[in-house]
This record gives sequence, structure tokens and C-alpha cells, in this order.
Amino acid sequence: MKRRREAEISSEMRSAIQELSVASERDVVKPTAEREGVKPAAEREGVKPAAERCGDDLQTTLQIPIKPFLSLCNLLIQVLDKIGPTMAVLRQDIHQNIQRLETVHDSDPLRYWDVVEILKKEVSEGKAKKGPTCSKAFVWLTRSLDFSVTSLKLLVEDFERDMEQAVEESYNNTLKPWHGWISSAAYKVALKLVPDTKSLIDILKAKDADNGMLKKEMRILISLLVPQLERNYETMVSHYIHLFF
Repeated sequence: MKRRREAEISSEMRSAIQELSVASERDVVKPTAEREGVKPAAEREGVKPAAERCGDDLQTTLQIPIKPFLSLCNLLIQVLDKIGPTMAVLRQDIHQNIQRLETVHDSDPLRYWDVVEILKKEVSEGKAKKGPTCSKAFVWLTRSLDFSVTSLKLLVEDFERDMEQAVEESYNNTLKPWHGWISSAAYKVALKLVPDTKSLIDILKAKDADNGMLKKEMRILISLLVPQLERNYETMVSHYIHLFF
């Protein structure tokens, strides 16, 4: 059973690398809407071209296809599930935020194939910070991914590093500045229950991989995730939603 769980995680990690690699290559040669098989806005009835909707500012160039983004967030949930109940609080937050974005996307897949379109709608209507919005979901999903990438960076630098200290350092640098005392207290308890470094490596490592191969795969995954995070933060700043929460 343990071997099967390890293989499942490794398979998901490698699938993420492949998917992110393909997406990265397509970004260079093809517009995002065309990549996703969605007609340009001008060809869809009732939807104005991007230039008319946004002008010539930064918002016209930012696109975050929702399906690949949520697929990445779901991968994080799968990894947290395999690690165990240690990060149950983080796992629940991620799951709820994914559902918010999925609900809006499913309401009109052609219009809301892009996360940025959803954010623009909420901001323009003055609803971005009112209640459980997609804007909040996007911000917290981005912060959760940032926490995960930071933890991976610390781990890949040194497989002998104390995992509790690494996770605490990652938490302090990414999530803690935005948490109230209740959330901080919950995470403080969770940090005491994180797997030791060897156990976590065994969980992440495929049965056909040694530590060297795992490090290589982790570095590749990090190199692909960092541009996604940069794009997310750029989107948050361009729409000022980083100021809301």
C-alpha cells in the first residue's frame, strides 16, 4: 500500500512537470485562448474584444487559464492527502477555494475560461472583497502554492534539513503575514506534526528513483512553478486585489 501511494504521488509530480512544460512551450507560440480551444472574444456573441474591455494597460496581457491552474492546485491537495492529516487546515482551505473558482467557471465556461476574466468582473462590480469571492480564492490559492514552492526549495537544497524547521520557515515567509491569530495557532499545532525529512522524501520519491533523481524532478517542477506564481502575483497587483486581503 505504501509503495502504491508513493508511486501515485511520483506519477502526479511527473504529470505536473509534463503539463507545465507543454503549457510553457505553448505560451511562446500561441495565444492562451487559442491554446484552450476557446474562440477569441471578438468572435463570441456579446463579448467585446479585450482591447475594448480593458484598454491598453497591463490587464490586457495577463491570462491565467483556469483549468491548468486548478489542476495544479488539485495536485497539491493530492500530495497533502498522502502526507496525512498534518496539513488538514491548509488542505481544507485549498479545496474550498478551488470549488469557488470551479463554480463560476462552470456557470459559463466560454466566458470564464480565464481566471483574470473572473477577477475583472468582481473588481468592476465592487464585489471582490465581499464574502467568499473568487478574488479571495485566487489570492489564497496563490499564497498556498507559494508556501509549497518555498518548502520544496528548502528541501531540495538539503535533504538533511529538519523538516519542521523548513516548513515553519516557509510558513513564516508566505502565509503567516496574512493570518490572524486563530489560523496562526492552527498552523503552529500542525507544524509539530509534519513528517520527518526522510519520511517526506520516501513519500515523494518514486520506487524507481533515487535521491538524485528526486532532486532533479523537484528542481524541474520548481522552475516551472515559479513563473506561474510570478504571473499570479502580477495579476493580483494589476487588479489591486492584493490590497483587499
